[in-house]
Amino acid sequence: MLAAWGITTEGKAVLLGLAPGGGESTDAWSDFLEELKGRGLRSPLLIISDGAGGLINAAETSFARSLRQRCLIHRARNLLAKVPAHAQAKVKAAYWQVFDTDDVDLEPGPQLVALVQARIDAFAEHYRPSYPSAVKCLLADREQLTVYLRFPAEHHKRIRHSNFIERTFGETRRRVKVIGRLPGEASCLSLVWAVLDRASRGWRGFTMTASGLRLLQDLRHALLDPPARLRPDTPTTNPASTETVRAIT
Repeated sequence: MLAAWGITTEGKAVLLGLAPGGGESTDAWSDFLEELKGRGLRSPLLIISDGAGGLINAAETSFARSLRQRCLIHRARNLLAKVPAHAQAKVKAAYWQVFDTDDVDLEPGPQLVALVQARIDAFAEHYRPSYPSAVKCLLADREQLTVYLRFPAEHHKRIRHSNFIERTFGETRRRVKVIGRLPGEASCLSLVWAVLDRASRGWRGFTMTASGLRLLQDLRHALLDPPARLRPDTPTTNPASTETVRAIT
């Protein structure tokens, strides 16, 4: 089952779409995302996902200008699976310290991203001799681990993972398990939609502050709605001079 949630600029959680899927291939996700676009969904500022290759490929094609955040919880699980059981607690604590910025006096943006990327380097240098496979896992697609730091600070701990949709699907699996076998696709979609819709009504939304909204607007203008050129960027010649003049954009 393929599903997508969204957060509006008012901070409200919205169930965007639900569709049956035999797997998470690129084609399946592409069809799903293109259907959402056909229904009027604009490019989101941020797409949060796990490491499923099909979803990542489809998102980068359908919403090429949107930012993409890799789920830090999924990355932590993948990393710890490559660490011996006796060391997992220590490595797990060190991993989350990398992304803990509560005591950092920096505004969201490139400087904060650079700080955490430097912490990733320090983590890698410390643990590479003992757990090279775990470090390799951490460094894969590392730029997408810190994208959330460009967004309002009050949202950081909730947009750095996809756990909210994972919890919701946990409730769906519990309901389906009680029923056993469903008679068909339509009944399955109806049940899952009902469970997800009910869950969304009680889901805690995001706090939207004036400064946070300004930051989101700035990101949207920079990424999704760049200013159009007033005139083509082609050289023109001043009749009174041979100096080349270019349009200001």
